[in-house]
Amino acid sequence: MAVKGHNTTFFTIEAFYMLTHIRKFFDEFMTKDSPGETDPGRAAHCAAAALLLEMAYMDEVMAPVEQAAILKAIREGFELSPERADELMDCAREEREQATDYFQFTSLINAHFDAGQKESLIEELWRVAYADQVLCKHQEYLVRKVANLLHVPHGAFIAAKLRVRE
Repeated sequence: MAVKGHNTTFFTIEAFYMLTHIRKFFDEFMTKDSPGETDPGRAAHCAAAALLLEMAYMDEVMAPVEQAAILKAIREGFELSPERADELMDCAREEREQATDYFQFTSLINAHFDAGQKESLIEELWRVAYADQVLCKHQEYLVRKVANLLHVPHGAFIAAKLRVRE
């Protein structure tokens, strides 16, 4: 995102904004309440919540039942109070709106989730997709894409789908 001049490289305003946003994200969500301590898992939780939100919006509109499924998934999955879950949802909304791809989320998740947590996330993605009783092709594409980026075996991907559909 640089514009090359004669002998000088200038960054565009968009590139500067993007870098500033990334720095803000890591400053806000990689640091715990006490200074000096970091919690990379918190950023991974925000990334997972952003993917759940993306699933809800794949069919254009987030139904209330989808929002409820997301809140339940992050409260129970990450053992958060309602207040902390709301904070995480705010983080996820902001990150989802600024995202340019899924890799920025899945790379954090790959670094901080174990195989079981990744499979649970895939199951929750299916749960959000089926929450409104309608699975669109874009939702199926997203869960398949995320499963591939998270290196979730195909058998686990299918098993999660079947568990949710039962």
